[in-house]
Amino acid sequence: CSCQVTCQSLGICCRDYNEFCLQISPYSGSLMGGKDILIENTAFNTSVIMCRFKKKIKTSGYVGKDGKAHCISPLLYETGFIHFEVSTDDGLTFPYSGTWLSVHHSKVPDGEKCTLVNETKWQYYGTHNIDGNLTLTWTHQALTATHINIEVWGYQETGDSYSENWFAKWEYLYTLARETPNTGTFSFIPVPAKANYSTWDFGILRITPSTYSDGQSNTPSIWSSEHALAWHLGEDFRNDPIAWATAKCLEWDRKEEKLPNFLEEIIDCPCTLSQARADTGRFHTDYGCDIEKGSVCTYHPGAVHCVRAIQASPVYAAGQQCCYDSTGAQILTQDSTGGSTPDRGHDWGSPPFMKPPRIPGFSHWLYDVISFYYCCLWSDNCHFYMKNRPSSDCRTYRPPQAASAFGDPHFLTFDGLNFTFKGQGEYMLVESDLTSLRVQGRTQQAHFPNGTEAQVTGLSAVAMQENNSDVIEVRYSEDLNLEVLLNQKVVNFSEQRWMDLKGLFLHSTADQKITVMFSSGSGVQIRGSGGFLTLTVLLPDKFMNHTQGLFGVMNGNTEDEYTFKNKTTISVNASPQQLFEFGANWAVENGTSLFTYDTEFLLNNFFYGEKHNTSFLPVFFPYEDPADPLVKEMVLVCESDPFCRFDVLTTRSLQVGNFTRLSHQNHKQLVENLKPVISCGWLDHPTNGRKDGTNYLLGSTIHFICNQGYELIGSKEIICQVTGVWSGDIPNCILRTGLTNDGTAPKHLLSSLVLSLLI
Repeated sequence: CSCQVTCQSLGICCRDYNEFCLQISPYSGSLMGGKDILIENTAFNTSVIMCRFKKKIKTSGYVGKDGKAHCISPLLYETGFIHFEVSTDDGLTFPYSGTWLSVHHSKVPDGEKCTLVNETKWQYYGTHNIDGNLTLTWTHQALTATHINIEVWGYQETGDSYSENWFAKWEYLYTLARETPNTGTFSFIPVPAKANYSTWDFGILRITPSTYSDGQSNTPSIWSSEHALAWHLGEDFRNDPIAWATAKCLEWDRKEEKLPNFLEEIIDCPCTLSQARADTGRFHTDYGCDIEKGSVCTYHPGAVHCVRAIQASPVYAAGQQCCYDSTGAQILTQDSTGGSTPDRGHDWGSPPFMKPPRIPGFSHWLYDVISFYYCCLWSDNCHFYMKNRPSSDCRTYRPPQAASAFGDPHFLTFDGLNFTFKGQGEYMLVESDLTSLRVQGRTQQAHFPNGTEAQVTGLSAVAMQENNSDVIEVRYSEDLNLEVLLNQKVVNFSEQRWMDLKGLFLHSTADQKITVMFSSGSGVQIRGSGGFLTLTVLLPDKFMNHTQGLFGVMNGNTEDEYTFKNKTTISVNASPQQLFEFGANWAVENGTSLFTYDTEFLLNNFFYGEKHNTSFLPVFFPYEDPADPLVKEMVLVCESDPFCRFDVLTTRSLQVGNFTRLSHQNHKQLVENLKPVISCGWLDHPTNGRKDGTNYLLGSTIHFICNQGYELIGSKEIICQVTGVWSGDIPNCILRTGLTNDGTAPKHLLSSLVLSLLI
């Protein structure tokens, strides 16, 4: 039976659809595996089943007393939706199928992991004055067993770096506790591990029912967070942790010198906090330093917010991090230990995953986190770490261009032109030959929750794809609920708000702001606004001269904004009727449509009907009657916003007008935040001197002061100029004539001075 999900709403599923197309709960879990997956919609007449993930990874399943089947998720080295199948004939056939969402281990809810009580103590155990009991807690109901084993696992990547024989592996090391009652808590005093295990300094704990053998794979499990295994390291660490960590830091430094320089290919940071938070197609909040959650920035003192580059670098799969202070300026490691540090391994991993350094979370830990413990936390050698992980400044950063559509629908193009197109149908908003990016919009006649209908249209659905990525559609359902579809199937965000998908990342906030981040760095943001969708598209500057559609040709020139498919243009002063013809020209065809037609209404009105409804005649010029009581209220709500006033008059709704006003304001603020900023680049302090100032953007002034006994040669202060070059001469501090290196007069001069005074 085909598991095409649209058959359900259309009522055309084959009779055994619910039997063979599996619905599961939960639908997601850690890539570490061990999650018990309930198959909700099918009962089996057998006691033993086999589950197979990715056509090759087999795990044992079971059938409960209620006849419902369960699979155990496997250890994976990737994130995203994973196809799985079920067999009831010992693996001869696998007729049942579904999908499982494998997620980054840090995105698993804390309640599903065992907790390292006072995690800092675990990760510093054996260093100065850190000893005593360690305690582990967990939700004991998560495992049905009466007794459990607690295991230690280690992670390593072996082989030749950046070659085909470079492999990642989680390995069972030893059992910490066996046949322990499943009470939800366990305390112990750590002892140094045996010699063959003590070299493993990064790992994880696993709790399993004691009925399973030591290290048995793909069993029901509760995992801890990944962490530095200080508590299990050998006697050499316990005896002198600083010396041990220093040796490890120096060894890491030597290895780094032999590895390729990934810094040359990572994207530069945005210059300001405003830019960093606005460039949502390429940067996303680093949850370890989030201004919206109180700016608890443990590893970046002085910062209020950090972001990470969403996409890993193309060759080395490296990551970028950018941190900012309370003034919105970037913090650099050259000035402060709170500065941002790039990553040899991107924290979120990188497709196609599976091999180093692309393993989500764990490659990053191995190359960028445990080394931070060696150099910065367990010893005082942080200068080695900062040498290999220096902050990137923003001299080559170019902000993206933004285009938006909202209200009845008003379009603001990449080049800054605005117009209103009130067609009813499905249209190409933007497409690009650079990456085969397509963003399509569906407009429908406005229906409001109070049941009223207006002779206006608004965005009701947006569908998008880039190259051969997954297709994402965001739409209002017929009952005005906001839905997100992944390849025609409605996405459930109840367990995960961030999803790693094919060719894109998908994120939903608690208030249903949907962000799609494509691998090219292009970003799409959508949110519901009073019955209409508000859409923003962000494109990096590499898309210059590579776009067409209702959002125009992105090239900084508004004169060619209204370009038809045949490349002819009309004037920027075109009438609303001419703009109506321009919009109609960009109607999509069924062969290129990305939309889902899973209801009779959508089939009849958009699939079989006209892609541009020629019989729908909108209001082009709404009349503003001074005697209309709504006009007085409109002026108070809209003030001078023309789009707000237009929508109040056409919809007779102050609420719709206010949503339009807010959407327009948000767009203008976004464009303001994304304005290019000139940077003159980082400046070092002079030898034997210091500098005052760490802001290197246009208009900033840096002051220089020499140490006592030294004289400043060059400019005492320099200013960042509009050319991106510092004014004046970079200063030097030279020893004053007749003084020693410590700034005092030589002894023979002092003796002569004393003698002359005596005389």
